[in-house]
Amino acid sequence: MSPPASPNRAQAEAERPIDRLLAIMARLRDPEGGCAWDLEQTFATIAPYTVEEAYEVADAIERGDLKDLKEELGDLLLQVVFHARMAEEAGQFDFEDVAEVISEKMIRRHPHVFGEADYRTSAEQTEAWEVVKAAERAGKGRDGSLLDDVPAGLPALTRAVKLTKRAARVGFDWPHVDFVLAKLEEEIGELRAEIAAGDAELARQELGDVLFVMANLARKLDIEPEDALRFTNAKFVRRFRFIEAALAERGKTPDESSLEEMDALWNAAKAAEKA
Repeated sequence: MSPPASPNRAQAEAERPIDRLLAIMARLRDPEGGCAWDLEQTFATIAPYTVEEAYEVADAIERGDLKDLKEELGDLLLQVVFHARMAEEAGQFDFEDVAEVISEKMIRRHPHVFGEADYRTSAEQTEAWEVVKAAERAGKGRDGSLLDDVPAGLPALTRAVKLTKRAARVGFDWPHVDFVLAKLEEEIGELRAEIAAGDAELARQELGDVLFVMANLARKLDIEPEDALRFTNAKFVRRFRFIEAALAERGKTPDESSLEEMDALWNAAKAAEKA
């Protein structure tokens, strides 16, 4: 591990942008004259911001806004620098160590690029990738369940996809998408039954089963469910704003309008998008 950075102005004005950023973070975390808010933070308190910034990156990509993407990637990089700085202060590792670990991992996982391996197809490459990852898990002492290292903190839909993908490696999977659709219909039927019975807790559980099957369906169709849902969220916002604008032209607000009127405008928004 490299020695702690000296949080002075000269370093903050270093030539390389990454060196400047590291020096800025060191200055912010300096007990003598640093930022009180930054000094109060821990890995746990910063973690939600790290996740949020990753979503901001995904949002900029979804919008195709490369200027915004540059800024959001900077915000995400700051999160890495922040965590690395706190670890360095604890004498555990620093930013250079983080970069070294990921560099070694990329070389190890791409022997066909950096070594002598020769994969003829992408399927062979994927199979070899999983072998390497399994060896890495074993090296970390993760020799229990196949599912042990699927992060619990992932968004639920994303984790569902990863869990079922991992189970599919050992043959625990539906053979065809039609089987998934049939299971979806079955789960919706069970959800209907619990709703009719008025059992809120069992309805919650059945709704979870429906969502889990939907995640499975997304995996079988090679669709990222979080991306698909973000797209639909954006579409809903776009169409609802159309309704609000159309009603405003009539001197009305949504709460002053009927469902039938808003539904007609919704269909008009759909038609306008297809035109």
